[in-house]
Amino acid sequence: MEGECKKWVVLVATTWIQAFSGTNMDFSSYSTALKSALGLSQAQLNYISVASDMGKALGWCSGLCLLYFPASVVLFVAAVMGLVAYGLQWLLLHDILTLPYFLVLMLSLLAGCSICWFNTVCYVICIKYFPANKALALSLSTSFSGVSGAMYNLIANSINPNDHKLFLLLNAVLPLITSGAALLLMIRHSPPDAPPPDSPHRHDSTNFLILTALAITTGLYLLVLNSASSDAVVARLVLTGAVVFLVLPLVTPRMVQGVVDISFQQEDSSFNLIDKDHKELLEVQTQRPDGFLDRDLNEEDFDKNPQCKDEGPMVVLGEEHSTKLLITRLEFWLYYVAYLCGGTLGLVYSNNLGQISESLGYQSDVGSLLSLYSACSFFGRLLSTAPDFLRE
Repeated sequence: MEGECKKWVVLVATTWIQAFSGTNMDFSSYSTALKSALGLSQAQLNYISVASDMGKALGWCSGLCLLYFPASVVLFVAAVMGLVAYGLQWLLLHDILTLPYFLVLMLSLLAGCSICWFNTVCYVICIKYFPANKALALSLSTSFSGVSGAMYNLIANSINPNDHKLFLLLNAVLPLITSGAALLLMIRHSPPDAPPPDSPHRHDSTNFLILTALAITTGLYLLVLNSASSDAVVARLVLTGAVVFLVLPLVTPRMVQGVVDISFQQEDSSFNLIDKDHKELLEVQTQRPDGFLDRDLNEEDFDKNPQCKDEGPMVVLGEEHSTKLLITRLEFWLYYVAYLCGGTLGLVYSNNLGQISESLGYQSDVGSLLSLYSACSFFGRLLSTAPDFLRE
């Protein structure tokens, strides 16, 4: 029971990291100040936001680093990259130092790369400790990156509602502080590397339902009350409630575990979130010490491996494909094009939200628009868990 509770603590820790690592969400809050300080045109400002998004294209190197270094080291490097990138820009806006435009572009590129490094660490942790329900764990953890804009807006309003340059300082410092707290929590409550085959689905359904309900409540709380947080005193009260909602899931798994074990005395929960067709694959996967299948599995292994099942054009592995195999699959390129053409539309809108609101005469309401966009982004990400809950 203790080991199962610990994996939920680790999942909550990843939501903390995600909630404060989506620093690109608040670009619209300080973009006007950055444009004025550097004397930039709108096109040059757009290049800075594009550089931040392009930094994520270098995120593949975080996965490479995780092959040779522990997750704690990669997490620390990501926090340091964000500290340097946003910290220097904050010093620039306060006229403490002078930087050329090209270097500002490189700092934005570094900031975007740090976000991807944070995400990769959280992905690997969720996949490692939730091999059976990794889709649910990933969706729940990733959705909290959508609340970053609302959380940063609350914190900035709590300190000084009129200082938009403060967002850069928060972007530099808060991910480092949050990562340190989450890392200490994960080290202290690190679950076993190789859970028993039946542990991935013991009470998982109940815990995931409760955590998802708490996540929805958190999103609604930020959506409704963030617009009223323009005053510093009110913002502090709302921020206190938001922090409580982020910490509250820590007690949920332990409570559910105790209630189920004492009241029902049964090993499995009411319904199983594991696909029955993948049960045999899961048993093989959980027998490995690292929780992963072979990384170098290729096409020749498909016929030899009885755990690999051919279901049409894709082979269901439950884990990673080799790079060579991946780039030869039509599904990969369809996903790539869809994400490139669809996902970037939201980035274009969020990056220019400050200029859009200013041109419409709502410059003072940028924070409210940012919170609204952040909450909607959160619910959109969380909605991706629906197919897993609806699966029979």
